Formats: sequence, structure tokens, C-alpha cells
Amino acid sequence: MMSRYVVVLLVGLTLAPSIQAQALRDQINELFIFGSGEDQLFLAGTADPNNPASVQAHGAHFVPSAVSSNGNLISFLTSSLGANVSNIPISATSSGTTFRFQAGVPVPTSTSAGPIFAERAQTLGRGRVLIGASVSSLHFKSLRGVDLDAIRLNFTHANTDFPGCDSIFGGDCSLQGIPVLENDFIEMDLDLDINVRAVSFVVTYGLLDRLDIGVALPIITTSLRGRSEAQVVPFGGNQAAHFFGGTVDNPDLFASRFVEGSATGIGDLAVRAKVAVSEAQRAKFAVLADARFATGTAEDFLGSGEFALRGMGILSAQFGAFSPHANLGYLYRSGELSNDAVLATAGFDQLMAPWATLAVDIVSEFQVGANRLQLPGEVVIQAPFRRVIQPTTIPNTRDDLVNASLGFKFLTTAGLSIITNAIWPLNRDGLRPDVVWTAALEYGF
Repeated sequence: MMSRYVVVLLVGLTLAPSIQAQALRDQINELFIFGSGEDQLFLAGTADPNNPASVQAHGAHFVPSAVSSNGNLISFLTSSLGANVSNIPISATSSGTTFRFQAGVPVPTSTSAGPIFAERAQTLGRGRVLIGASVSSLHFKSLRGVDLDAIRLNFTHANTDFPGCDSIFGGDCSLQGIPVLENDFIEMDLDLDINVRAVSFVVTYGLLDRLDIGVALPIITTSLRGRSEAQVVPFGGNQAAHFFGGTVDNPDLFASRFVEGSATGIGDLAVRAKVAVSEAQRAKFAVLADARFATGTAEDFLGSGEFALRGMGILSAQFGAFSPHANLGYLYRSGELSNDAVLATAGFDQLMAPWATLAVDIVSEFQVGANRLQLPGEVVIQAPFRRVIQPTTIPNTRDDLVNASLGFKFLTTAGLSIITNAIWPLNRDGLRPDVVWTAALEYGF
């Protein structure tokens, strides 16, 4: 009866809004479309057929196909969001009191209920099963230290060079800034509001005394609200050449766009196996393999869109009610724009009462190699005088993640464990929430 109750309760946690028809990644891209058509940064006002032909030609001088750095800037933003939104933590493979059978008698191998998002070396024990569900909620606040509601982007003009250009404009047209209209740029302020809720189901089975296998399936809901405000910053000239609307004589240099949507679906499926290598009385060592499959839709920020494999060594000890642990591993990601990472976690769980356990951890992920998500470099305009335009306020920094995790496990008389946890970022690299709240239920039998 208890197992049926738990299953019904866990299924109830999956209730979520219906799926949005348009992909969220497409909605992010729409923040850069002002006017008719589907071309980002296309100046529909400039290209209006009612304007002189000499002006119409300037309508496409900012679009990514004409200016690769503009396209790289937009691509960085959408790729960074997609890679990080799906990176939701999944609970540990084992929880509660673990056992090993000796002469047919179950002997406890742990005293506390164990960590929450870290791993301990103990396995469940042959034939034992752990089922659980967790609900995690987070609101993303910053990207590489820049608040998501205050991102500044600057898009520069295409560098036009054509036969005879040097003689017409009296300079080297291979240099940015000749003719003078190439000095114009578009200044954009971006405000993003991104919320994620993950309902994760976890099942772990003790196949052998020293071997656990398990799966974890998240159901992700991602909601997005975004607003962009763009301003053409003209440099000079007797006639406006770049504007969003209006006419040459009465140009509209300002435009804005608002998008809103949400999506719900299966996230990236995790398949895990943990092997206990050594089990001394005080210290224990195990290894863990965790494969993440690209089952979540990357276009809706429900999954990473790539295969990932995590290998980890787990060391844990036990001193009465105090159980420290350390995890060290490597994360391989198959995506072209995603970096591998070194994983390091250290913490402890403390049995505070027979029914209560405190779990504390520092969970970190350190980027391997140079960042594959690179922002375009500064644009240097040489004429009529030298100026430097920074493409964005977002810095080209490493995406190292360091978090603090604090949680509690409460064991009920029915054998059901109630878990609460909070994760706070300790640095500002990568895409970061203010806090990750988690509530969970677990039942072992």
C-alpha cells in the first residue's frame, strides 16, 4: 500500500502547463527581429520601397549574414541559455540506511540517510530498491556576472569594400569606418526572465551487494519572458541611412520587442551505475558512471541536445553519526560548443536524530580548456578617427561553477523520507540562478 501511495503522489507532481507551439529558442531569436520578415537586425524602415534606392540598400547591413560578429553574438546568447537551462541537479543514487547481507542477515553499512546531491560510497544492498521524486525550482538571474535584466549588446555595421571604393571615399575601404555611414551601430538593451521547474523521478536497484544501477528521468518546464529595446546610434551624414521605421526625412531610430512562452516535456534521461570497490570499517571507496542522453528538446530548453558521460570516484568515511564524503570526477560532453569539466564535491551528512539528517556540500564544476562559447571581440573603427566598440557587457570568462548545498532528510514512521534542500551559487560564472529550491520524497524497500 505504501509503494502505491508513493507512486500516485509522484505522478501527481508531474502536472504542468501545456507545451507552447513555438520553440523557446525561436522566441529568443525573435527579440532581434524588428519589423516584417524573419531576418534578425534587418532594418525594414530603411528597406521600404518608398525610400530612395540608395537608402534601401542599407537595410541588410547589420544582419548576421552580412556581419558575422553580429551572428556570433546572437548565437552565443541562445547557445549559452540552452546549455545551462538543462543543467538541473539530480539526487544521489543511494539514500537512507544501506545494508549488506551477511549469513543471510541484513547488516547496516551506514548510520545517516546520506547526502542529497553528492554521492557516498555505500551501495543499497542486493535486492533493495529506492524510488523517489523531487521538484526543483530556479529563477535564472545572471550570465557571467551580468544581470539578465540588464544585458547590453552592440551590433556593428558591415565593412563594405567594393571595386573603386578607395577612390570614391578617399581611403582604404578594407578598414572599418569608410564610408562614414559604417560608423553607425545598433545599441540593444535586453531583459530576460527565465524560470525552470524540474520534476525528477529516480529509481535505483541493488543488483548486487556492491553494485547499484538506476535511472533518473526529469520532466522540465521552462518559461521565458523577454524584452529587447534597440536604438540606432548614427554617426553623422546629411541623410539618415539606418532606421527601423518612418522615412528618410522622419526616421524612427528606436524599436522594441516582447516575447513570452513556456514549454514542458521530458528532459535528458540519466542512466547510472555505482560499484563499491573497497569497504573498510571507517572508509569506503566506490566508482560511479552516469550517462545522460539527449532525450530533452534542446529547441525548447528542455535538454542539452547532446550526450554527456560522467565518471567519478567516491570516498566516504564514518565516525559515529558524522559521515564526510568527497567526489572527484570528469564530465565529457559531446557538443561542439560545450566544454568538458572536472567535477569536485566535498561535504558531510550528520545524523541529528534517528529521524533527521543534515546534509552539507560544496559542489563544483571546473571548465576544461578554453571556452568554446566565445563572444566576438571588440570592433575597431579606423575612420574618420579611431574608435573601439565593445559588442557586449558580457565578459569572455570561464564558466566555472561553485555552489553550496544545504538540506535535511526527515524519516516518517511510514518509512517515507521527506527532503528539503537549497543550493546557492558561490560565484557568478556561467548562467546562474539566485537559489535552487528542492523538495523531494523517497521510499526504500
